[in-house]
Amino acid sequence: MKLVTEVPVPEYPFKMDHQTPVLMMGSCFTENIGSLMVKYLFQVQVNPFGVTYNPLSVKRGLEALINKENYTEADLEQYNNLWFSFDHDTRFSAPDVEASLQKINTTFLRSKEMLGRAGFLIITWGTAWIFRNNSDGKVVCNCHKIPASRFSRSRLTVTEIVEAYDPLLKQLIEKNPALKVMVNVSPVRHWKDGPHGNQLSKSTLLLAQETLEKLYPLNVFYFPSYEIVMDELRDYRFYSSDMLHPNDQATGYIWERFQQSVISPDSQKIMGELEELLKMTGHRPRNQNLHATRQMIQKRDKKLKDLKAKYPTLAWNNKVEN
Repeated sequence: MKLVTEVPVPEYPFKMDHQTPVLMMGSCFTENIGSLMVKYLFQVQVNPFGVTYNPLSVKRGLEALINKENYTEADLEQYNNLWFSFDHDTRFSAPDVEASLQKINTTFLRSKEMLGRAGFLIITWGTAWIFRNNSDGKVVCNCHKIPASRFSRSRLTVTEIVEAYDPLLKQLIEKNPALKVMVNVSPVRHWKDGPHGNQLSKSTLLLAQETLEKLYPLNVFYFPSYEIVMDELRDYRFYSSDMLHPNDQATGYIWERFQQSVISPDSQKIMGELEELLKMTGHRPRNQNLHATRQMIQKRDKKLKDLKAKYPTLAWNNKVEN
């Protein structure tokens, strides 16, 4: 007896492994899955512009990675004693212009290099609603708590998204013909637009993605994270307390489905070997002088040394050693 409606995941003509550079951009759901890829030592850069919710803001970031050398003071604005970029979210803001630029360019330059050799670009769209700066008409990634009167809000159409991404994808694929672009729609509900407005927004994103996949069948693919949450995990126990964001259990389940369909068997085996080390690394002993604690630390250090020797090309600069 089936107790859930299982959402089928496509059979992709590729597999992702630990040797494949991956750039991830988009909504906060990108960060949830991206943090797991960081945890398991994949070569991944996650949200170099911060959380980016709509397709045009993601596009603006990608165009900057392709065309800009770096960010300068001329790219920044100042409001409430903070320097910031409309391409970035608030984590890159700072009271000092040089501090803001350092945050921006450190991540920007790593991600620019990553995009040039990436095997995968994973994009998560969260909403079709955008904010344009009234002064220049450009779409902003974040309004930085500036008065709403400085912006105009509107909902993108399917045509607008497709026409924006068509030349961008051509440019990306021309530079990197092997690039796989995996698009997914965030299952996070944008409730301020109301239940019907949220569905219209998500539907717009889904239809735009389908059109792009048909235009670029060898390079653009869809992962059904939205459908898995909406149709397979349709129970509020899979949501956080706001009843809008999927909780850790839901994220973990989507991660399992992603592994099964996208990640190579060899990399899944490596992830299994990393699991024991991750558990030991996450353990925080109360007393460093206890004999058992010292033994555990020695065991952990030996495990780390052995795995580094066995898999020297993993992204060991990730957080596993912290």
